Amino acid sequence: MDLLPFDQYAASLPRKRAAAGTLLYDESRTRVLLIETTYKVEWEIPGGTVDADEAPWATAVRETAEELGITRPLGRLLVIDHVRTQGVMPEALAFVFDGGVITNDQVQGLRTHDPEVRSIGLYTVGEAQNLVTSSLHRRIEAAFAALATGTLMLCDAGTPTSPD
Repeated sequence: MDLLPFDQYAASLPRKRAAAGTLLYDESRTRVLLIETTYKVEWEIPGGTVDADEAPWATAVRETAEELGITRPLGRLLVIDHVRTQGVMPEALAFVFDGGVITNDQVQGLRTHDPEVRSIGLYTVGEAQNLVTSSLHRRIEAAFAALATGTLMLCDAGTPTSPD
């Protein structure tokens, strides 16, 4: 077996994109903060693409600040989700971090200047099902399960899975 020179080997390695988001929720843990975007139909949790040489947790903090206009301490990692290739979007890993409790008054006071954000609100997980993609909805459910159990949820297309 012939081995490639290291630079050729490194260039041949697969590339995955990464995304990171923040789960913000009400005190009863029954509603999630969602963002209505200006650039697509589906709503999102605060978050976005991990930039080159940026850690996922730094992305979650940066995107929350950009989209909501607030800086909050980031809690623990709740979900790692393997996102399969979807149309033109390549395969990815999505990380969801605990953003903590946000009140109705805090949400009403948010004043974002991000042109990608049309509106922001707290929605039940059931209401979210009609606003977000099915895989994000499953990821949100997994994040709430991780909050309840104190465990990290590993998911494939939003569906909890086992590493076995």
